[in-house]
Amino acid sequence: MNTLFEKLLSFKNFGQIVFNNHLNILHISPAALKILRIHSRQKNALTLLELFPEFYGCEAVLEQVLNGEKDHFELNFVNKVDEDNQNYYLNLLVLADPKNSHGILIVEEVTEKARFLQQMRQQRHELSLYEALSGIPKQFLSGTLIGNSPKMQDLKKSIMKLSKIPGITILLMGESGTGKNLVARIIHQNSANAETPFIEINCAAIPENLIESELFGYEKGAFTHAVTSKPGLFEEAEGGTIFLDEIGDLPLHLQSKLLSVIESKKFRRLGSNREINVNARFITATNKDLSRQVEAGKFREDLYHRLNVISLTLPPLRELGNDIILLGEYFIKIYNFEFKKNVKGFTPQAKKHLKEHFWPGNVRELSNCLERALIFAEKEYLEPSDLLIYTPPPIISTQQWQIPLEGISLEEVEKKLIISALEKSKGNKSKAARLLGLSRDTLRYRLEKHHLI
Repeated sequence: MNTLFEKLLSFKNFGQIVFNNHLNILHISPAALKILRIHSRQKNALTLLELFPEFYGCEAVLEQVLNGEKDHFELNFVNKVDEDNQNYYLNLLVLADPKNSHGILIVEEVTEKARFLQQMRQQRHELSLYEALSGIPKQFLSGTLIGNSPKMQDLKKSIMKLSKIPGITILLMGESGTGKNLVARIIHQNSANAETPFIEINCAAIPENLIESELFGYEKGAFTHAVTSKPGLFEEAEGGTIFLDEIGDLPLHLQSKLLSVIESKKFRRLGSNREINVNARFITATNKDLSRQVEAGKFREDLYHRLNVISLTLPPLRELGNDIILLGEYFIKIYNFEFKKNVKGFTPQAKKHLKEHFWPGNVRELSNCLERALIFAEKEYLEPSDLLIYTPPPIISTQQWQIPLEGISLEEVEKKLIISALEKSKGNKSKAARLLGLSRDTLRYRLEKHHLI
């Protein structure tokens, strides 16, 4: 062991770990023990994979370094947790010692640097509003989620955890307009490959006869009018994130191909026998119940189980309480600049109006509502009349409802009431909505919920 080399590394706050070609640890320098928070009595009981599970799956690369086929291998900003449950971060650099046929792992603690970068990233997200004001499209306005409700706090924590795990497939679920594309972008931006491509693909928006060539690309002559070769969107996303929105609308014949790509990380262009590797994270999203789609034979069961390993359900706006007001104030700031207005907020009556509305279109509906309000706004504070949303009056009834001892299914009661209203109105949805004290949009949402249309 070169003592002088070890002292030099220690002087520069680097630790040294020596291991053999079986990945058994032969020596840990005192500086490395200190950096890793390891007691001296523990060091002989560790292998490299026990000490750093992050190297699992990298054995072949480590072997290449030891054999001199590769100069080095590094992992940066590896997150570790000490005995006090405090996070700290390390940079790991693997080199070869050809003289002794050993590997050398150089360990550097970079906790302060990692926290600084996290702060910079957070500041970048907070500046996203100002970037939007410079012309970025509104759908990409925010790099963070707005809201302090318990459901939003839980969602933020889950997103931050998933952002730190590269390569996992994530399924985002929730009603239309809840911000699934925004969550996908946040996961991408907070991951280690934040500067790499983010490719968003709306499976429902691309015609069925074009979607395969758009995803996989094609070779010259693969079909009529294929006069040149063209890379697909999977290739464009190399090293980054592929976001497949409305995955429930992907044609059945392509679902098996997508499953193969996700599992093997390989695909072929149309008209080619050459396999292309795709190193990208897959995030999918849907507002449909995929389990019901599977039962109906409209979605492959094997693909559903592959996508559903890690899933997040985004809460609807109506369940977020005061977050509706926070979001509304956020959109007012955006549209104030865009329309050169100076609206300061909502009157108390308008806030009540916002919180009582059902919001079948969720955040998208709220954004459109306030965009329209700001266009015509002439006062400092928005009033209910400016919002142009309908909040049904409470239904007053003298009938006393008795719950049986065995209980009831509220979902089933709601479904039966809707069916009864439709029967009384002879299928007229507007009349049925009035009978139930609902807006037509709200009734349509509940009809879809109970699969009545």
